[in-house]
Amino acid sequence: MDGLKASLMFLSILDYSNPTSVPSPSHHDNIPNIKLDEFSNLVVLQVKFDGVIGLDEWVWVTNGKDPTYKLPCPCKGCNNFEDQTMEVMKSHLCGGIVESYTRWVYHGERFEDSDEDEDDNIVLDEENSESDDIQEMLNDVGTANFGENWRNSGEHNRDIPNKQEGEASKFLRLLSEAEKSLYPGCDKYSKLSFVVHILHLKTMNRWTCKSIDMLLKFLIQVFPMASIPSSYYDAKNLIRELGLKCEKIHACENDCALYWKENESLDHCPNEKCKAPRYKSPGSKIPRKVLRYFPLKSRLQRLFINKEIAQDMRWHKERRVPKENTMTHPADSIAWKEFDNSHPSFAEDSRNVRLGLSTDGFNPYGNMNNAYSIWPVILVPYNLPPWKCLKDPFFLLSMIIPGPKCIGNDMDIFFRPLIDELKEFFDTGFETYDAAVGEKFMLRAALLWTISDFPAYAYLSGWSTKGYKACPICLDDTTSVYLRNGLKCCYMGHRRFLPADHKWRRERKSFDKNFN
Repeated sequence: MDGLKASLMFLSILDYSNPTSVPSPSHHDNIPNIKLDEFSNLVVLQVKFDGVIGLDEWVWVTNGKDPTYKLPCPCKGCNNFEDQTMEVMKSHLCGGIVESYTRWVYHGERFEDSDEDEDDNIVLDEENSESDDIQEMLNDVGTANFGENWRNSGEHNRDIPNKQEGEASKFLRLLSEAEKSLYPGCDKYSKLSFVVHILHLKTMNRWTCKSIDMLLKFLIQVFPMASIPSSYYDAKNLIRELGLKCEKIHACENDCALYWKENESLDHCPNEKCKAPRYKSPGSKIPRKVLRYFPLKSRLQRLFINKEIAQDMRWHKERRVPKENTMTHPADSIAWKEFDNSHPSFAEDSRNVRLGLSTDGFNPYGNMNNAYSIWPVILVPYNLPPWKCLKDPFFLLSMIIPGPKCIGNDMDIFFRPLIDELKEFFDTGFETYDAAVGEKFMLRAALLWTISDFPAYAYLSGWSTKGYKACPICLDDTTSVYLRNGLKCCYMGHRRFLPADHKWRRERKSFDKNFN
């Protein structure tokens, strides 16, 4: 499309992110009003509007704006990475707008696809639609797990295997809880949505289990006609059928091994040099250390239950517009491209998930005097567009490695459940329902890279980031000097990375005497 024409149109409506229309200048009666809701991208704007007269006459809408106010500039040079004033943006856009910027997400446009129903612009009351959203979610999950006719599980359904009929019945009961009002005449909350809100408040405000029990009992006394669970335990049981479970795996207190699979029945550490007891006391079943692991399978499958997200999981291949010499998405990286070339069967289906793993330790108590370190491990699906893949709702918490001491080089012990699941994901995959096309496929996944600081890099990779050969890039060529008085290594010789004709290469007095 005409880059200059798109730039002019962009400037004409830049000042209006929320209003339904922008009035045209009075001295140009032949120019129609610009209804923002009618346009979802620049292509539609070009087709529906051709009254562009000139740059100076189309920046009239910015006259009332503070001249120092800055917005992301969508010109080809800034590419929305730099904020500019309106005057600077005006000059930049004379060279054209970024061709791939067809959805103005940095300037107020919603994320929804342009092919959604026409009634998408109707603003629904969020509170009244929450129950409908939960019902829709449960319908999608039921269809994904048990087939299109899963609601008929009361009878023998041929589409549902015998071993899954009981699970479908449980899920059907959960759907009935979502459809049942909290009390007669209540249209705002169902029993399920009420429980979801209560548990959300507990998490956000750090309520104790005892406080939740007391609150629920009080609410039952005040509202005896309402279907309120009697305890925190009952509330958790109600949503347990959603399937997003947490596996609690016992671990050796010295981080030697997990009591998992072949070690599940042991009462002492299998390490001959450790032999630490599994439980706090011989007569109890309270473990000394517990790894909380969140299975990846159900979480990745849920990404394809929602139609919009399922479409976005293909974005990196089907809708991304590559730009030469510019990395706009991790799919432009060398690692991504080399992986696709090495595994063409994996790259053939754009729905297969590319993951990044990030971890770091922190003190959950915020008290530096209390030496406690806990390590959450988070997975990031990079199939999504860049404005979604790094948002909190799409971060997948994989496990929480417990403290109190720093995990150190024994981190690989706790990664075993995740590694086993990733192997199964890569080798065979799992049958998954794709709501965007209404069919099932074999979903595969692969871990491309890790994200961490330098100390955590040592724990993840096994490469020591201390000592004489600490650099994982230079390896044996690392130039280091041990400081006798400081009792640590100092890394020298960085002049070798300068150009051969750089003047610092000859300054022997200012630097060490190597690498002239």
